[in-house]
Amino acid sequence: MRPVAAPTSGSALSLTRLLDPEVLADPYPLYHRLRTEDPVHWDPFLHVWVVTRYRDVIRVLHDFSASRTPSPEQLAAMGLSRLAPIAQVMVRQMLFLDAPAHTRLRSLAAYAFTPARVEALRAHIREITDRLLEPVLAQGRMDVIADVAEPLPCIVTAEMLGVPVDDHRQLKAWSQDFAEMLGNFQHNPDHASRILRSVEEMTAYFRSAIRDQRTRPRAGLVSALMNAEICIVTMVGGQETTTNLIGNGVLSLVRNPEELARLRRDPSLVPSAVEELLRYESPSQHTARLAPDDVELGGRPIRKRQAVIAVMAAANRDPERFPDPDRLDVGRTDNRHVAFGWAAHFCFGAPLARMEGQIVFEAILRHLQDLALEPRPLVWRTNLGLRGLTALPVTFARAH
Repeated sequence: MRPVAAPTSGSALSLTRLLDPEVLADPYPLYHRLRTEDPVHWDPFLHVWVVTRYRDVIRVLHDFSASRTPSPEQLAAMGLSRLAPIAQVMVRQMLFLDAPAHTRLRSLAAYAFTPARVEALRAHIREITDRLLEPVLAQGRMDVIADVAEPLPCIVTAEMLGVPVDDHRQLKAWSQDFAEMLGNFQHNPDHASRILRSVEEMTAYFRSAIRDQRTRPRAGLVSALMNAEICIVTMVGGQETTTNLIGNGVLSLVRNPEELARLRRDPSLVPSAVEELLRYESPSQHTARLAPDDVELGGRPIRKRQAVIAVMAAANRDPERFPDPDRLDVGRTDNRHVAFGWAAHFCFGAPLARMEGQIVFEAILRHLQDLALEPRPLVWRTNLGLRGLTALPVTFARAH
């Protein structure tokens, strides 16, 4: 994959403008321009079509092919054989498979994430959340990311997989490296060796866990999946979306104090608030597909196998679908956002992410008052597809 050449004009309608930290901090004006000026846009810098209207994004997610990762053989033909171990993992991920292979693997993973199975974990996840918050309550400040948003889904995912919870920090480090590969469309040669090492270490870790499971069977998803590559996407998917949902959600509520106060007055709104926070600051911003045939979309001809980026975060703020889309409304009804994708590739971990988000926001309402941002610049992770903060320091008063 060749490096992306950034556009020279600041007004260019290119997703490469997300490489600018100021645009990454607030990508919604760029998405608005794309959606209104050229909703099916040919991006000459990325050599892809960029789709931003809700109805078009739905069609791409529903009808276009997810099988877009080069095979190890194709990488070798391009002289990139050193990336083959990464491709070996990527081509076996559900994210990059179509039916029937996708259907078979998804049914394995989804078995553990049914709403009923996830609901059975609610009390335990509440205990973990309270345990994470307890040390910071007396301090009057915390980093939402480091203290809650990262460790909670790490611990829960490790427990669900049936691997040692003490490994959760290592699992998180691997997960972030893998997520960088999933979320960025630019090739960063400085990071390639680190990501390659992480993929190799992750694969070895889960293969070892699978061997151990065969000799000493115990509860956990590793025993159900018995496939290192599926364990990896389950681990990454179980962590990154939830971390970003919690971090982005707390930031959005602090920036919209009327809605935070509304939630305090009526905690029964927490489930709808989580859906609104997913829509408003989508943890997963965009994903790529390939045109299955020569098609027309939004009046533009797209050739078979051309790449198309569906910008879910732009679709989630489409005024044709969501009235007053740039306003946070924790009681919003008819909120069928696409933050978790759509159709066959709808995130199978969505019930767990939703519940973890609900539990954390309930705990914040219960334990913390006068929530405020510390006066320092926010830094967004340099992951263009998976939107999240590197840190979120806040101050608060302990509720009594």
